[in-house]
Amino acid sequence: MIFATWQNAQAFFMRAFFAKEPRSNIHIVGSSTISPFMATISEEFARVRSEKNIEIPLVESTGTHAGFQSFCAGVGYEYPDFVSASQAIRENEKASCAKNKVTPIEIKIGYDGIVIANAKGGTKFNLTKEQIFLALAEKVYDLKSQKIVKNPYYFWNEIDEKLPQEKILIYGPPTTSGTRDVFVDLVMEDVCMNNVGFIAAFENRALRKKQCHSVRNDGAFIESGENDNTMIASLKKNQRALGIVGFNFIVANKGQIRAIKIDGIMPSPKTIASKQYQLSRPLFVYFKKEHLDLISEMRDFIKEIISPETIGHKGYLTHSGLIALSDDELAEVRKRILLQL
Repeated sequence: MIFATWQNAQAFFMRAFFAKEPRSNIHIVGSSTISPFMATISEEFARVRSEKNIEIPLVESTGTHAGFQSFCAGVGYEYPDFVSASQAIRENEKASCAKNKVTPIEIKIGYDGIVIANAKGGTKFNLTKEQIFLALAEKVYDLKSQKIVKNPYYFWNEIDEKLPQEKILIYGPPTTSGTRDVFVDLVMEDVCMNNVGFIAAFENRALRKKQCHSVRNDGAFIESGENDNTMIASLKKNQRALGIVGFNFIVANKGQIRAIKIDGIMPSPKTIASKQYQLSRPLFVYFKKEHLDLISEMRDFIKEIISPETIGHKGYLTHSGLIALSDDELAEVRKRILLQL
């Protein structure tokens, strides 16, 4: 048997392992941004139940879209119980779940900021969303020729003379990542869709959106995979590089990397929660309703996720960078989810 990627092979053998016999441990797939949170919950869940000698839930950082693909594939021991997602489930993912008789139940666990960061010894940037678009877009509008052209910018000061004379190099998430989708929506699409040059060149809105979402592939942008720790390592090695990560990775590596301002606003728990920082987004976990009576610890694990001691303002996940829901939001989430159990 030949596998297209190592991830496909790994997923196949994981399903084969679980399919051998019933399992008691919980299986979680999904967002690389949320995986550290889920790992922390899993460890705490096992710790407080140490007298039961339960297995620590398995957390796989697959990326949001690959996570939904696996989660929605079916019901049974060989399929995951939870998927974490850095964006809400999409219509095609809902259709896949419905086709395979999977009922996903959504838990909004908090908020996050998509952050552009660099090493602490690097240049202190203050970028606008338009400057970020001009650094990353495959094509841009050229004012002189009044045409859409291949991105000509290779140094930051070519975009704006006030920016440093440093080569543009940005590490970012792959297309399988929910973070990538949200980033192109909040930055690339927001800047590009109402640009007069793009409107004139792409009257069809769907075609314009597709072009606005297209990221350059000439070496200025490098996909870093689903492991954000790989990107962190790259930023530490190259102080001139920037990286697109979740706010929690800034918190976890605050002695070595730092966030940059976007449109004059620094990401922080306060600016993200208030949405003053414009690259803010909610984070989600979905559980499979059909597995509530299949996996013995499911209900208790869900209660651990939605506990105020976990995701509330003083919850232990806030120490790892999760931005808490408001008290009213958390109360609504808890009420809705507990009724499902």
